[in-house]
Amino acid sequence: MRKLFPVISLLLFVAHPLFAQVNEASSIMPYINQYQADEQMLKRKYPLKQSPEYLDRMDRFYEDWLTKIKKIAFDQLTVNERVDYLLLKRDINADLRENKEALETFILTKFSIPFALAISNFEQKRRVGAQQDGLKTAAMFDQLAKDIEKIEKTVKKGELTLTPTQLKWIGGTLSQYQRVFVDSYKFYDGYDPQFTKATKTDYHHVVEALKNYAETVKGLSIKYQHDDDGSGIIGNPIGKEAFETLLKEEMLAYTPAQLEAIALKEFAWCDKEMLKASKQMGFGKDWKKALEKVKNDYPALGKQPELVYGLAQEAIDFIQQNKLIEVPELAKEGWSMHMLSPQQQLYAPFFLGGESVLIAYPTEDMSEEVKLMTMRGNNKHFSRAVVFHELIPGHNLQYFMQNRYKPYRKVFSTPFWTEGWSLYWEMLLWDHQFAKTPEDKIGMLFWRMHRCARIIFSMNYHLGKWTPKQCIDFLVERVGFERSNAAAEVRRSFTGNYGPLYQIGYMLGGLQFSALHKELVETGKMSNVEFHERILKENTMPVEMVRAILTNQELKEDHATSWKFAGSL
Repeated sequence: MRKLFPVISLLLFVAHPLFAQVNEASSIMPYINQYQADEQMLKRKYPLKQSPEYLDRMDRFYEDWLTKIKKIAFDQLTVNERVDYLLLKRDINADLRENKEALETFILTKFSIPFALAISNFEQKRRVGAQQDGLKTAAMFDQLAKDIEKIEKTVKKGELTLTPTQLKWIGGTLSQYQRVFVDSYKFYDGYDPQFTKATKTDYHHVVEALKNYAETVKGLSIKYQHDDDGSGIIGNPIGKEAFETLLKEEMLAYTPAQLEAIALKEFAWCDKEMLKASKQMGFGKDWKKALEKVKNDYPALGKQPELVYGLAQEAIDFIQQNKLIEVPELAKEGWSMHMLSPQQQLYAPFFLGGESVLIAYPTEDMSEEVKLMTMRGNNKHFSRAVVFHELIPGHNLQYFMQNRYKPYRKVFSTPFWTEGWSLYWEMLLWDHQFAKTPEDKIGMLFWRMHRCARIIFSMNYHLGKWTPKQCIDFLVERVGFERSNAAAEVRRSFTGNYGPLYQIGYMLGGLQFSALHKELVETGKMSNVEFHERILKENTMPVEMVRAILTNQELKEDHATSWKFAGSL
């Protein structure tokens, strides 16, 4: 009888389509893993990323990979494998595009680093272990220091017209070249006596010249900050063409104007619901007064972590009692809490989350004004509306599952899946009456309006229509932000190393998941538990590709996005 167990297990595996699809192997996975490994190897091999050598090499690398994957028989792939193929090809093309753009920027801005070739040649010789003649190298260092000093004086005198974007590029490039120069020198220093003796003095001259040039560039950058719109925020708006390219790569079949129309439509819904809650609280149509009352309901200093822990447990109980998703026992146990430092709160005035929840709350060295704003911005009802966004069923559960199911797909990470999933749960819990009181509703609506606003202000900034100060004013006036929190939100958006589409990913990704829920769950094709489990076990990717897998679409090799998840506009 025991000999039949493997057969029975196999039959069960095949007979259950949900289980079979989730655990389906992908013949494209080795290509994805190899591509990532090869790319990282070359990036380690060539340390000067802003150099023709590196950019030319990576250009050939990406072109070679596009040729390689063209040999894959696409028609013989399963839906699961076709998704992997299309996403790998998309990423290679995007990497190739970015590399070409980097080379173009180098060509246009290399006048600011006329000494680049000397450092590049020095590093290339070090890379192959070539012994370098001390006297000849010292002479090269002497000339190198003079060339750096010359361009530094030219820039300092204002004889070159440099934009804030160019100054940022120069600053980053100087840092890179200085690091590579120092590392290359240390390869020989003390190991080759003739080299060490001859070059020591001139080496220090080069390092000093690079530092002085970097300080000059930094000073000019600060000067531009003084000449800004008053916000102190200097970002890098990418423009309409680049923005639309990113939309295409993220598989969004809408124009920026259409996306703004979606945001305004969602804003209108929020306004309507906000007025209902305001009337229930006795403030009539003046919802901002109702919002003020909600903001002032904050825990005493030192009590916020206790509140957060209780809210996290409440959310877990709620989603399980309503049979929305099964939460693994280890996931319930595994999350933790930490506090955000005052410096971190300059960029993150609210919660952050993932493996743990990061709490924003006052510290004793903050001014009384900032303390009050921080407490008001993290009141009980705002907190109740987002703790589950950061923990379970939001980001913490996402990361828990990502590490356990198809982890090779983590390279396809996108805010439309990551942030969209957590925002979708805010919508779903609203529909299941998670908000117990009008105050709770206002807490949830504040965040929903916030995500509508993110679409509008971030797009208008990147399209060159709004300044950072206008974005701050919009958050204060339209959503009811505390001004310091609004400034931190805008600073985070444009200088916090987030991609240009990151902030629009929350609401739009949430709407994508909501549309998919209507298509599959509300029609009875899947239960809530099956639906949510499948999404998490397929791992991160554009939501359109999640839909392709869950609906078993017949994808084409030249697939172009067309899903109108929010309807035609």
